[in-house]
Amino acid sequence: MRIGPHELSSNLFLSPLAGYTNLPMRETLRELGGLGWATTDLVNARSLLERNPTALKLAATSAADRPLAIQLFGSVPEEMRDAAVMCQELGVESVDINMGCPVRKVVSIGGGSAMMTELGKTAALVRGMIGAVKIPVTAKMRLGWDDDNLTAPDLARVLEDAGVAAIFVHGRTRAQGFSGTVNLAGIRRVVEAVRKIPVIGNGDVTTPGAAKHMLDETGCAGVSIGRGAFYDPWIFRRTDHYLRTGELTPEPGFPERMRVLRLHFERYVAFYGEAHGARLFRKVAPWYAKRFGPAKGFNRRIITITSCADFEAAVAEYLAWRAPFCDEQGELLPKYQPAPMVASFMAGDDEGAAGRAAIPVPKGPVEVW
Repeated sequence: MRIGPHELSSNLFLSPLAGYTNLPMRETLRELGGLGWATTDLVNARSLLERNPTALKLAATSAADRPLAIQLFGSVPEEMRDAAVMCQELGVESVDINMGCPVRKVVSIGGGSAMMTELGKTAALVRGMIGAVKIPVTAKMRLGWDDDNLTAPDLARVLEDAGVAAIFVHGRTRAQGFSGTVNLAGIRRVVEAVRKIPVIGNGDVTTPGAAKHMLDETGCAGVSIGRGAFYDPWIFRRTDHYLRTGELTPEPGFPERMRVLRLHFERYVAFYGEAHGARLFRKVAPWYAKRFGPAKGFNRRIITITSCADFEAAVAEYLAWRAPFCDEQGELLPKYQPAPMVASFMAGDDEGAAGRAAIPVPKGPVEVW
């Protein structure tokens, strides 16, 4: 798997999701293994050029956070071009153009999914960016604005002619948001529309089996995982192993989940500062708790933390409360295991539309998708 001159360790990608796929999360996922490529949260091109602190925080990276693309949104060709140059100067491997985000504030300025409705104008903007940098430029899109405007195959051809190095396509329309199921046939039409560049599929990839199913059904070169990585941070390692060997590895046990939860929290604090990092982590910890078994008390407590001491106290209280329900290894006794629907979803088979439906859209800017 290659993006421009870069050879990837796997064909698995982390989808950007505003407010979550920040540097602490990317570093944590990379350490767990299997992730071949990651992209930052979407960054406003104008804000980056103005060196807005929030934009610079979104674009922040580290030596361990490689290979990396910065995802830009905007509609002013000169701003997008100059922001691409700035991304190159920041040392990342690629620039990704957001043509798929359906959030109102992005679409209203002509960015995101709005770029799919004016192919000529979009192609000119992209050519300007590609001509200004030496690093690869990629594009993320949806299938179209709505079911009557499935423009992704046409846009893919235009973008390939303009010189993009790869295309990421979410198998839903802007009008769908996250509703319904991913349209694999729609992704396949995008794959068939291009001549040489890789197309990476995205949407409903929540198990290793779902990843293989998308690859088999669409012919895409790789898969990009979003919500599935919140629910199962080990999904990249497990999926990479499954695609290489056909063997499905077991889920990590509770001690490993707690170890990674702590590591993730420590990175939030190091990156955002103790008080702000603790507050932001309130929306992250409950995702880990979805596989803890009974955790209502933990969730109520963890969303009040404001410091490292609060975090440690919340964890200690939960471990003490949980102990009577566990065996000697700290794992839940069988009668307290998570519900069968969720367990079968995590097992890797593809019969779990019901299980996948149990993964909500993370709270935050994406609530209006």
